[in-house]
Amino acid sequence: MTVSVTNQITRTANDLHSLFAPRGVAVIGASSEPGKLGAVMAEAVSAYEKPVALVNHRNELMHGSIDDAVQEEGLIDLAILCVPAAATAGVLRATADAGVTAALVCAGGFAEAGGLGAEYQRDVVDVIRETGLRVLGPNTSGFFVPHQRLSASFVPGISDITAGTVAVVSSSGGVNHSLSFRLDQAGVGVSVGVGIGAGVDVTAADVIEYLATDPATGAIALHIETVADGPRLMNAIRQASKNKPVVALIVGQNDVAEFAQSHTGSLATSWRITNAALQQSGAVLVTDEDELVSVVSALSRARIQPHPNPGVALITGQAGPGLIAADHLSGANVSVPPLAEATTEELSALLPPLTYQGNPVDTGRPGNTFPAVIRAVAADPEIQALGIYGILEPVVDFPHALSSADIGTTAAVLSVDGPSAQVRGVVREGTTAGVPVVSGPTALARSLTGLVRDSKAQHSLSQPYLHARGVELGTGPWDEASAKELLQRAGVKTPPMARTTSHQGAHAALAKINAPVAVKLIDAEVLHKTDIGGVHLGVATPEQLDTALTALDNAGAKEYLIEEMAEAGIDLVVGARRDPVFGILVLLGLGGTAVEVMGDVSLGVHPLRVGTAEAMVDGLAVGRMLRGWRGNHPIDLEGLAQIMSTLGQSLEENPHVNEIEINPLRLTRDGLVALDAVIVTARNPIEKD
Repeated sequence: MTVSVTNQITRTANDLHSLFAPRGVAVIGASSEPGKLGAVMAEAVSAYEKPVALVNHRNELMHGSIDDAVQEEGLIDLAILCVPAAATAGVLRATADAGVTAALVCAGGFAEAGGLGAEYQRDVVDVIRETGLRVLGPNTSGFFVPHQRLSASFVPGISDITAGTVAVVSSSGGVNHSLSFRLDQAGVGVSVGVGIGAGVDVTAADVIEYLATDPATGAIALHIETVADGPRLMNAIRQASKNKPVVALIVGQNDVAEFAQSHTGSLATSWRITNAALQQSGAVLVTDEDELVSVVSALSRARIQPHPNPGVALITGQAGPGLIAADHLSGANVSVPPLAEATTEELSALLPPLTYQGNPVDTGRPGNTFPAVIRAVAADPEIQALGIYGILEPVVDFPHALSSADIGTTAAVLSVDGPSAQVRGVVREGTTAGVPVVSGPTALARSLTGLVRDSKAQHSLSQPYLHARGVELGTGPWDEASAKELLQRAGVKTPPMARTTSHQGAHAALAKINAPVAVKLIDAEVLHKTDIGGVHLGVATPEQLDTALTALDNAGAKEYLIEEMAEAGIDLVVGARRDPVFGILVLLGLGGTAVEVMGDVSLGVHPLRVGTAEAMVDGLAVGRMLRGWRGNHPIDLEGLAQIMSTLGQSLEENPHVNEIEINPLRLTRDGLVALDAVIVTARNPIEKD
């Protein structure tokens, strides 16, 4: 059971049966005049096999009201409103009073139009709150359920879409239809296609929860523009993806959210956050609609069991396309491991001697041994998925060769090129045999990448959450020294340091701390000390210390921090902050001032699971360097995970704090050392300097 943030009414996935499997439908505002919305909708739903009532008090051939329709036609679960925005709230209330439990509102002119439209939308939300009516829209082109012949959409041709196993859930009605037509052309078909529109009630999370138990749906294609309730969407994807892959296209990569005080906030744009959150929830992310169709088509028919790093093998009749696919897989960090010696020995007996029998496997012109080749590679202990590519010719029936190879639980995707009519024929054969069929080496590689990412995501979801104790942060304000003292209590290593309000105290500290030292201004109001000359490094003598202290005094210092200089290393930034949509975020990136220029960051939503820190490191452009590349000290992944989890848990336990950031967190041969830290209160945010 879940609660919608929009209307605060307790809902369950079963509520949407009235929307997507109604016992009767009423079109309110139906018309007999061609071209009008009411006429188009009446025609669209006319093929539905349950009762359809047309309502228009101005047409004597139709029902005069929704009450009349219910009394004369019997059970009606769904009302399709073809009325202006100004009349919508009143019609919805009458609909609910008549016992109808779901409604589709296609009209625009609500909050998106401003002015009176915002008032019309508030009225609609009030009706939803007071009646419990489930409402899809407004401002949507509708939905369709092909296997029930239910087309509640005004887009031409939608009734011709083939029933299939992929559900489309889209923020946009136009994208819903576009993807559905593409899936139909790909030979996959659609189980349900939904355009969310304004989403004042029914949201993507609602629909995903419904689809999780829908027997007609095997995979979900998700298109997201905005998210209102991040945790609920994450939970819906997490639950659904256990049994049904979820492939997500998130738009808005070039949007820039408002900057927070620190790098943690400025680098975590809404697009970045949504990507990280949905990926962490089990969704497979794609970058465009072509990739979405390829990946969800493959996942609707093949799935790799949860695995930390699945191995993929390529089998191709032509070396060039195989190399294109292999190059794409390598760029996507998909493992294409060498085949076992026993596998290559078996292949050598099946293939001509001049072919390449490693991975990719180049069969030359495929022959009668092709099914045996597929079987041998699929049985390799390092291989969890196969990609098979071939140009169509009479020698080999690729779908039959794959189905007859008996590859057990190994996932497989077939890609063919050739005359368009022949390719369409193979796609149809694949549909019948339950084999994913795409066209071209890039589509093959994208599909395999999607299978691998889905497998990794499900493996990650099987891992336990990291447990960390938060630190009581107090009320602040927190300068660098006090912030580091809190980090020390949390088990984060910091350099030996001393704080003092006098030059005499600074000299005493220099005598006790190993030189050279860093000498810094202490002031909770100053976030970026280097910008005002508040940091002096490499101070080793009393004379150098006097010079540094004088410069700090000129910068307005009232208190000083004397700190041992850390050894050289790679500087990182680690932070935790509150996001209004997804909750507590954790950030890892390249630190120092480079983070502002490079933007090389990974994000996660607290709480993190075992293995998340490793995935976040690998998601950085400098990830290989942190793993010990070319003699660099490898990062302590367990220690890093503990730091990130501690920061997130500290925010959870201290609701008055908005953000904690360590920058830089230096990777040295002695481990991770925090060199600077900032804590920002939620009640009194500090202005950026």
